[in-house]
Amino acid sequence: METTLRGVGVSHGVAIGEVRHMGTAVLEPPAKQIAADEAEREQGRARQAVEAVSADLMARGQLAGGEAQHVLEAQAMIATDPELMSDVDRRIVVGSTAERAVYDAFASYRDLLAGAGEYMAGRVADLDDVRNRIVARLLGVPMPGVPDSDEPYVLIARDLAPADTALLDPALVLGFVTEEGGPTSHSAILARALGVPAIVALPGAGEIAEGTVIAVDGSTGDLFVEPSAEKRAELEAAAAERKAALAASSGPGATSDGHKVPLLANVGGPADVQAAVEAGAEGVGLFRTEFLFLDDSEKAPSEEKQVESYRKVLEAFPEGRVVVRVLDAGADKPLDFLTPADEPNPALGVRGLRTLLDHPEVLRTQLTALAKAAEGLPVYLEVMAPMVADRIDAKAFADACREAGLVAKFGAMVEIPSAALRARSILQEVEFLSLGTNDLAQYAFAADRQVGAVSRLQDPWQPALLDLIAMSAEAAKAEGKSCGVCGEAASDPLLACVLTGLGVTSLSMGSASIPYVRATLAKYTLAQCERAAAAARAADSAEEARVAAQAVLSGE
Repeated sequence: METTLRGVGVSHGVAIGEVRHMGTAVLEPPAKQIAADEAEREQGRARQAVEAVSADLMARGQLAGGEAQHVLEAQAMIATDPELMSDVDRRIVVGSTAERAVYDAFASYRDLLAGAGEYMAGRVADLDDVRNRIVARLLGVPMPGVPDSDEPYVLIARDLAPADTALLDPALVLGFVTEEGGPTSHSAILARALGVPAIVALPGAGEIAEGTVIAVDGSTGDLFVEPSAEKRAELEAAAAERKAALAASSGPGATSDGHKVPLLANVGGPADVQAAVEAGAEGVGLFRTEFLFLDDSEKAPSEEKQVESYRKVLEAFPEGRVVVRVLDAGADKPLDFLTPADEPNPALGVRGLRTLLDHPEVLRTQLTALAKAAEGLPVYLEVMAPMVADRIDAKAFADACREAGLVAKFGAMVEIPSAALRARSILQEVEFLSLGTNDLAQYAFAADRQVGAVSRLQDPWQPALLDLIAMSAEAAKAEGKSCGVCGEAASDPLLACVLTGLGVTSLSMGSASIPYVRATLAKYTLAQCERAAAAARAADSAEEARVAAQAVLSGE
């Protein structure tokens, strides 16, 4: 009998197939004591296991490339964290086995992070995965993971660790569903990069029996258990229509009446460039530069290394626009040489631009490297600061850019509600705004972006978030300047129309989403987008906003 469940759709497309569940196992080792003369041997075992897991994560990252590589390299750094290893050594000295010492040390660190108020929830999940991999290796048991299957299937899991998600084979894994996670979780971001239909935050999905046929609509978040022949035909027809629309869509982003909306790509480094070019990106709307700094958390990369990496990205978009975000360190991206280890609430502390203003030499080197990387290239370089709170922040960043001799437009990211509320003031110091909707939602609703329990408040369709976006866009228009969106909200084709109607001047997203957004925008006029935006803002919930906008655009 057909039943319908609803989660949060995070990656477009339809998948129909049999359920396979993620492998699980109890990886808590027994608490037995060792003799004092065995401590050195156990410490050696622990170090070997940690090094092997770190190397495996790095190798998986290199195989996956792109966004996944940056996530997995960060996990590899967790595995070799010196403080964690010191704690493991201490526990072994007082009698723990290597596996028990690792388990308890990670548990202690996990409790410390959780006690900080769940703002590190995303990193806690990664920490658990690293712990499990090390303990599994020490116990000599297989690491629970993606099931073996010769036939394509739909994967269901409580959550997916980056190391598993990054290497999913789209030829076998038709789509996936997780009980936890949110629209901006690692699982969601990597699903979009892979082009695999996916639903997250669907409690109870794990209770669906192995082998059951389900249909997953990653656009709507609907999961159909044992879908009827009619439902299958309906979903397949919708998928075919989307595919045809994608094939027919090309060129710059624009509404059907010719209103231009440049479609840009979010990239994390040179490895992401090819996919962006192939998707027809008109440039880069968010170049995350953290990948360089995460290679070594103890010191900043040299100016020469930065110049080399930045130039590879800039060269890929001759005559195009490339918007670079300077280092966004802190919170879930800690760096030993920059960010304090004992902040009680890192997401509300010294992160982003605040960190760089505390370490002006790091900012100066990065801005100088960007200036040198752009020399002689016809690219339109724009540089923006993360976590700008007010005009004072914006002025400090613009002054630093000028002092570094940077010939580019300077901008500010709107991720804090105060920046949206005071956007016109900020625009007295900078030339453009870029809305980071993931963090803007997190701070507007006090809802951590990695916690599935509050994913309702992370939904970019929330009318209050749309209000903040509209305020920013209206301020930019009044000042004759641009206001783009570079958060995950831009990757939703229907929401892209609403954002256009709100006055947003460009949209930046993961490369895989660009064709979907281009094709959808081309179906509607600017006036239709504006009416859909007004209807969405008049709603009282995210779901009502989505339905209202859809009704306007479908002519209902």
